[in-house]
Amino acid sequence: MKDIVINTPLQKSTVHCGDGTFEKYAPGLPKKKLFVVTDSNVFAWYRQEIWRIFGDNVPVYIIPAGETSKNMRYLTAILREMLNHGMMRNCTVVAFGGGVVGDIAGLAASLYMRGVHLVQIPTTLLAQVDSSVGGKTAIDFDGVKNVIGSFYQPEEVIADPRFLKTLPDREIRCGLGEIIKYGALDGTIYNLLIQNIGNLRSHGFLEEITYHCIKHKADVVTEDEHDLNGRRKTLNLGHTTGHALELCYGKKSHGECVLIGMYYELYIAVKLNICGKSYAERLKALITAVIKKIPYYDDIANAAELARFDKKNIDSDVSLIVPESEGRSAEIKLPMDKYVELLVECSALLKEGK
Repeated sequence: MKDIVINTPLQKSTVHCGDGTFEKYAPGLPKKKLFVVTDSNVFAWYRQEIWRIFGDNVPVYIIPAGETSKNMRYLTAILREMLNHGMMRNCTVVAFGGGVVGDIAGLAASLYMRGVHLVQIPTTLLAQVDSSVGGKTAIDFDGVKNVIGSFYQPEEVIADPRFLKTLPDREIRCGLGEIIKYGALDGTIYNLLIQNIGNLRSHGFLEEITYHCIKHKADVVTEDEHDLNGRRKTLNLGHTTGHALELCYGKKSHGECVLIGMYYELYIAVKLNICGKSYAERLKALITAVIKKIPYYDDIANAAELARFDKKNIDSDVSLIVPESEGRSAEIKLPMDKYVELLVECSALLKEGK
């Protein structure tokens, strides 16, 4: 077990990593002042654990599993239930689940009585390596992903790999999407991925790489909590196109869409001579170790239109974070027509099997 501390001006956030962290730290939370938010899938697996650790009388609000629950309706419902249960400013919201639960419960905690205590217990690989750490909370609104939200640091994150054992393979692929993103940002993580390219799903490897991903994100968040100096933007590598594909087609998980978006954006980076071909090929090998066949889209221009609403954009250009060299990334800004042109080119090559 290891702890990682994120020191930000208003809140210190401690991330407990490793096997046994749930049993060690969760029972110490103040049981009489807890409000647990989870989803239907997680509750089906872990209802007995919730009651054993937090007590039979702990209020639990269960949202339907999936991204479609990350909306104003369920945010309002959570806040109403907190009020109905008499939660006060000294209460603690426990987000017990994956990224959707963490995002919406975190936003509810930031809003209720202008802010209450928050603890994240991520149960998916993606939530453990990325979304539970760093204090970004949000819901989707009017078809735009994460457009309503806040920066609100959890006081604790309990990232126990025990929860990964009950995940379906799709959820592991989803988390590997974010892990490979970190590999394109951090040389240590990149080398670990290359060395274990045939072993990416093993429990031991996932526990080790999760720690390194959290450590990288903690360093970034400590330096740039609110995306003010640009470093935190790098954490969106692959996400501009990935979010657009996720919103337009909706058939892949978030992490899978990040990997597909990263593949398309690698094509753009090579085409613009920002990323070398040999390095790009090694990154593509990592991507295709998780998603064997990268899809093409005949109507990818429709998805590209959704990139107009990406939060990194400052003006009418589309902002992309792309790999540059090992451990280095770059931000590029493209006019929409050029962005569409290059996506269409990449999709056509994939359709031809190239």
